[in-house]
Amino acid sequence: MLNRFMQSRLRGLVILALILIILPAFLGNPFHYELVTQMAIIAATVVGLNLLVGFAGQISLGHAGFFGLGAYFTGIATGTYGWSSIPALVAGAIAVGIIAWVVGRPILRLKGHYLSMATLAVGFIIAIILNNERAITGGPDGMPVPALNLFGWELSTFGQYSLFGVEISGVQAWYILASLVLLLAVWFALNLIESPIGRALRSVKGSEVAASVVGVDTARYKSLVFVISAVYASVMGSLYAHFQGFITPAVASFEFSILLITMVVLGGMGSTFGVILGAVVLKLLPQLLANFQELETVMFGLILMLTMIFMPKGLLPTLTALVAGKVRKKTGGKA
Repeated sequence: MLNRFMQSRLRGLVILALILIILPAFLGNPFHYELVTQMAIIAATVVGLNLLVGFAGQISLGHAGFFGLGAYFTGIATGTYGWSSIPALVAGAIAVGIIAWVVGRPILRLKGHYLSMATLAVGFIIAIILNNERAITGGPDGMPVPALNLFGWELSTFGQYSLFGVEISGVQAWYILASLVLLLAVWFALNLIESPIGRALRSVKGSEVAASVVGVDTARYKSLVFVISAVYASVMGSLYAHFQGFITPAVASFEFSILLITMVVLGGMGSTFGVILGAVVLKLLPQLLANFQELETVMFGLILMLTMIFMPKGLLPTLTALVAGKVRKKTGGKA
């Protein structure tokens, strides 16, 4: 029989897949498809970041730097040197993983505010390099990125494609790809969490001293999850670059790093499906508040502040606890 966690994991994946299948029925135009595709790509990024922050307890305020490196590596490799998209994406992920390992070994020895400042510095350094290396990256003006070449199939937001005999637009094809990638990212994260590596990460978050006493190599596991989360960001950055068709150093900015960590905190640290909800909410809120014009930023901040005051554990864990509490009351505490 499946244990409770595996049942919950399978149920969550099925629900997420059903939502992604049903969602196109409510998308009325290409802009909606572009928005939800961006949501899926960013949601997959924060699923990786949540492994570092939510399960290992290690903060990162410069994670957009790895996202930007993946985007620019792919953009340069495919646009300047004529690489195919998949080799460029894989090579970029490997390169970013190596950089994350080299950088992570020393800075992950730090704790608290010192670790936050170190990761922030890494993000700033990457953003400065992308801004200043005009000959390679185009500088602040950015650079164009070719359409995604997927096993000989060129995927562009402006194209028209036939899928199992059904004609779909480019944005619809991108939505399908992003949805599949998100499901794969969630599946991998859930399996990692339940593996011996995941249990080691949870012990590190609980107490590094206690974890070390029972034989957990805390430095190794912290570096490993730092690399995994960076590779997540790199792969999603590569896909984002192809999807947008144009990138600027904003993809590695401090503001984007803060947005990513806010999605994790808002959705619920340690909740894989919660951080997806956090990503959706923070991508939707600016669209919903656009009519308030100059008050948009104030209301955005107010909503976040009230959410964190009244839902400190995050949106999904709080809502789940409320529903579970009501169920227990109705069943007389037997649920």
